[in-house]
Amino acid sequence: MHAVLPLALLACALAMTVYPSAPDAAPPAPPRAAHVRVIGHRGASALRPEHTLASYARAIADGADFIEPDLVMTRDGVMVARHENAIGGTTDVADHPEFASRCTTRVIDGHRVTGWFTEDFTLAELKTLRARERLPALRGTAYDGQFQIPTLDEIIDFTAAASAARGRPVGLIPEIKHGTYFHGIGLPIEDRLLATLAAHAYTRTAPVEIQSFEIGNLKYLRGKLGRAHPTIRLLQLIDDPDVHPGDVIAAGGTLTYAQMTTPAGLRAIAGYADAIGPDYHAIIPYTADGHLGRPTSLVREAHAAGLEVHPYTFRPENTFLAKEFWHGDDPDTFNAAGMVAELKVYLATGIDAFFTDDPALGRRAVDGR
Repeated sequence: MHAVLPLALLACALAMTVYPSAPDAAPPAPPRAAHVRVIGHRGASALRPEHTLASYARAIADGADFIEPDLVMTRDGVMVARHENAIGGTTDVADHPEFASRCTTRVIDGHRVTGWFTEDFTLAELKTLRARERLPALRGTAYDGQFQIPTLDEIIDFTAAASAARGRPVGLIPEIKHGTYFHGIGLPIEDRLLATLAAHAYTRTAPVEIQSFEIGNLKYLRGKLGRAHPTIRLLQLIDDPDVHPGDVIAAGGTLTYAQMTTPAGLRAIAGYADAIGPDYHAIIPYTADGHLGRPTSLVREAHAAGLEVHPYTFRPENTFLAKEFWHGDDPDTFNAAGMVAELKVYLATGIDAFFTDDPALGRRAVDGR
């Protein structure tokens, strides 16, 4: 989820993180939320290449209440779904000699990144590319080359049709990626996102939750929302402060992720957002040897501030699970039962929704199957 660090590196960093232990006399857990929503993280990204219509289709078929498009901009100002604006790892752009000269190095939110970037391509040019699996060693390459990069308009139309066919609402939870960066190069996302959501009949009534790791754009959106956008909520994403201790949430700011999860920080978030999206280890940390520790007070304190809690990201491979839920010794093993069992422990903390790469397993955990 993080706006800069590639997810493979983030997962590795999380696996090595040691969180402080909760107090021995931990308060009792809050009751489980009455209706926990399952969010298809980039679709069903454990099963199909992320941010493709095929991935969103699988997520909806598997019971996701929301699907998540991460949004970046093209050179001609179109919002498309990619985890990052750097697309070397999720498309076949490197195989296109006509685009070889566009490989470059940029500073994105304070980090130097080398590759190909969506803002250097028109939508028509991006449509000539095909998606690739971002974690090929873990999840294979069987679907590489089959799917285009979808626009937000296409995703909304697709979701509306899927919702009608299944007779249930399917929400959208778009994430604004690198909002400050795109503003700086003349491609602001926020107003275009609101205009697009207002232009579609489906998103004028369906549940929508806009998320960001930044603060400034969420505050801006809060000021723009009102009667014109009655179904839109805002989610403040919060990264792991141990992995990103110096990360500041907006250009020129001083607030850190650690400060955001204090009671005072949560009350401040509640002034402009409806929910927080922390890394799930902030709710139940892992111990130094990779087992589940004691729950923290984050869910209780967020609820006291009037915020829902939507942690990310539950994944079905051993490497992303606490050791007591592993099946065998291979970290790459797909472990459906282990993910369901671990997720049920997190559900007992009172979380209101969660992001998962495998919505079918998330649905199984929520429904008690």
